[in-house]
Amino acid sequence: MDGILPLWKPKGFTSHDCVSKARGMLKTKKVGHTGTLDPEVEGVLPLCVGKATKIVPFLTDTDKVYEASVTLGYATDTEDATGEMVETTPVHDGISTEKIKGVLETFQGWITQTPPMYSAVKVNGKKLYEYAREGVEVDRPSREVHIKHMEWMPPEPKQEGETFTFSFRVICSKGTYVRTLCVDIGKALGYAAHMSSLVRTQTADITKEDCYSFDEIQQVVDERSGEQLLLPLSRGLVHMDSWEVDADQVEKIKHGQVFEKPDDVDEEQFTVMYAGEVLAIYQQHPRKNGLIKPVRVF
Repeated sequence: MDGILPLWKPKGFTSHDCVSKARGMLKTKKVGHTGTLDPEVEGVLPLCVGKATKIVPFLTDTDKVYEASVTLGYATDTEDATGEMVETTPVHDGISTEKIKGVLETFQGWITQTPPMYSAVKVNGKKLYEYAREGVEVDRPSREVHIKHMEWMPPEPKQEGETFTFSFRVICSKGTYVRTLCVDIGKALGYAAHMSSLVRTQTADITKEDCYSFDEIQQVVDERSGEQLLLPLSRGLVHMDSWEVDADQVEKIKHGQVFEKPDDVDEEQFTVMYAGEVLAIYQQHPRKNGLIKPVRVF
């Protein structure tokens, strides 16, 4: 069984929980996820099954699309709604949609983020959330992330007591903390803030419409075979350049042969295709100019 299981991750599950559950349902040990989602976040979580586990780093390293809500009025220690309140700035007057849109535009492009203390980033071999649970604050390495596009989205902003909530859609690079983005948007508007909800609607080319719930997966597995739910490896690699080979080259590719660089491939890494099937991922040879070598062979 080889391919990508497009799972709609439910709230209350860690990404590891999802992998464990999928292993049991599909009766296979070789399953890997493609980007951690927090337990209280739902959305697109492609699971790679069988030989598709070889493409996990290539699928993980892609743009993601999220729909988030940010609540102004108070900040939390986790930067989301699950944490303890650590700062308050009551919102007495609503904020215009035009002002919100203007602030969101300022975050597009390359920005610097500092990972939240409640995250899995490691410092000195220890995860930040482990320090946080011990009440220890440590210096966190900043990182550059790319906000490809960000826009305000319905519903209309809502004033509730001394808080004010609005939503946005963002297309961003791997490693972006949307929680931190919400906090920084709040600061730009002059208020303490936190992320009140988050849904991932797309990973690379895999969208919400492609996904199955665990109940749907179980039904198909019980009635037929889980293999019918799997997307081909190519769906997880559409963001990469590709080189189509002929029948004479197939066996050479499968044996990892080095080739001269094709004229129509410009990217550092690219897929090698034959009759719609991914045979391998190749890259420019690091020591031999004008040649290419395999990174993964399937």
